[in-house]
Amino acid sequence: MSQQNFRSILTGSFSTPCDDNPTVAMIEAAYRHHDIDARYINCDVKAENLKDAVAGARAMEWVGFNCSLPHKVAVIEHLDELAESARIIGAVNCVSIRDGRLIGDNTDGKGFLASLKQVADPSGKKVLLLGAGGAARAIAVELGLASAAHITVMNRDPKKAETIAALVRDNTSAKADVQAWDGEASAPEDVDILINATSIGLGDADAMPPLKVETLRKGLIVADVIPNPPRTRLLHEAEGRGCTVLDGLGMLVNQGVIGVEHWLGKTLDAGVMEQTLKDIFGAA
Repeated sequence: MSQQNFRSILTGSFSTPCDDNPTVAMIEAAYRHHDIDARYINCDVKAENLKDAVAGARAMEWVGFNCSLPHKVAVIEHLDELAESARIIGAVNCVSIRDGRLIGDNTDGKGFLASLKQVADPSGKKVLLLGAGGAARAIAVELGLASAAHITVMNRDPKKAETIAALVRDNTSAKADVQAWDGEASAPEDVDILINATSIGLGDADAMPPLKVETLRKGLIVADVIPNPPRTRLLHEAEGRGCTVLDGLGMLVNQGVIGVEHWLGKTLDAGVMEQTLKDIFGAA
């Protein structure tokens, strides 16, 4: 009888549509790099099939999976437990399966935070956050939990921004307020970190959030959540004015690293994952 093991560890992602999700490429590249016998299966799961997909992952003894749109909120009712940040944010993008129990977490903000900490500690910093969608919500909560001093959420709909600001105030030590995004935004002189958490620039290297570039200054950290293109126009403009810039690749890569740490207890090589994405997106 052969002693070889022909059973791979199963991980993956549930979303729809899923065809353009590059997470499978970067994680499987890292699995191969580390000689880990695991697979990351990119699954197109329609909303009406989410319950069955989650039950199937448990039945087939997957160790975990990611959830992307439109499942980040709907998946919660199928889980046994939520991590603190996922509970506060009200959305899950990473599920671990341990002894048959499904534990939901949100690694969106954690991925951004890990990328940010490579250049600065957010503790005590003032932040201007552009946008009030899911990414902004997750980032704001994680920055608050990391002891940011103050977060201003700027959005065209101030009510959506206030929802995020209230989450930060009610669940973290950070102060938070709202500013309506009318016309071009400005980066106040006392802000340490400016984050574009909108989709402006996704797939369009010429797109630019309405922002007065002359208010970007040396010493300001400017981050963009857009992974493709990695160097958005905002980052080019900011870099040209002496800002420290962070692209969306770091956030995406670190989400993957954190997810696999939850599932396998192993830390993947972020450099391998980032280079895989750069090859896909044609970035230098």
